[in-house]
Amino acid sequence: MKVRLLLLFLFIPLALNAIKIKEISNIVGVRENQLIGYGLIVGLNKTGDGTTSKFTLQTVANMLQTMNVKLDPKDIKSKNVAAVVVTATLPPFARQGDKIDVVVSSIGDAKSLEGGTLLMTPLKGVDGRIYALAQGSVTIGGRNGKGGGTLNHATAGKIPAGALVEQEVPYNLYNQKTATLSLKEANFKNAIAIQDILNRYYKERIAVAVDSRTIRLKKPQNMSMIEFLANVQELSINYTPKEKIVIDERTGTIVAGVNIEVQPVVITHGDITIQIEPTQSLPTIDSNDANSFNIGDNVQVQTKNNAVLMKKKSSTVANIARSLKKLGATPKDIISIIEAMKQAGAIQADLEII
Repeated sequence: MKVRLLLLFLFIPLALNAIKIKEISNIVGVRENQLIGYGLIVGLNKTGDGTTSKFTLQTVANMLQTMNVKLDPKDIKSKNVAAVVVTATLPPFARQGDKIDVVVSSIGDAKSLEGGTLLMTPLKGVDGRIYALAQGSVTIGGRNGKGGGTLNHATAGKIPAGALVEQEVPYNLYNQKTATLSLKEANFKNAIAIQDILNRYYKERIAVAVDSRTIRLKKPQNMSMIEFLANVQELSINYTPKEKIVIDERTGTIVAGVNIEVQPVVITHGDITIQIEPTQSLPTIDSNDANSFNIGDNVQVQTKNNAVLMKKKSSTVANIARSLKKLGATPKDIISIIEAMKQAGAIQADLEII
């Protein structure tokens, strides 16, 4: 039987949100840096790399040679060692002696890194310089069997505070006269809003929006750059959010803002037909009718006439998804319908599929 869904709605304007500048922008130059290294994890209970991982055996032989133990890699039969890639993030303004977390990931055929210890591993930046040294016991977020988790998850782990910063990334922010803000999402309205609020607050032209993402700043003479940026980041603007719908096709998960509107459209998908039409009035629905049921937010689904009747001021992606689910549509059907609406131009929000 064909299910026909009729969505009736009125339109409302998009509301603005007050948000702090620091939540939607970054200071150019003040950034994290990625580090990477190659190391060995020892102490595994026969769950390390096998003899097929030639690079592991060669690395073990090289390590032993530095300790005056000469051994042919072919003679090494241990399964208690695993080769790993070690990654970490160096925070901005990190100083020598600071500790940072590291992540270890197996690159051989190890079954588990649980219970292992990472040997001293240099962590390098993109410039090839060593910025930190990592070493320590590996922790796994869950165990195989009764302890929870799966064995597959045990081929990666963490070492909290497992790396010591050895070299700093120089950045002389204090003596700078100018700075640059970069919006996390390009938006002309938000760039102009930041420019205007800063110029009004300081009563001089200290901010200029260069494009939809970049705002150049000039600090006032009576303030240090640190004080200036601290104040700038705490100021709030009327932020125009960028609507987005995120769909995970693997799990059937849909994440969308509650007020993302759907424009008039007719979509047919299998046995489901959705027709959305603007209207100024809604017919009266008997709430005691066995063929009608609520899905919340003053939205009723009437199966007798195969219609979805909305008493809200607008039809939204959230209500359409709930209505389709209530009528028995599968997550795959709902995702396909939303994607078709986006392609037809009925949904203006960005659609991201992961």
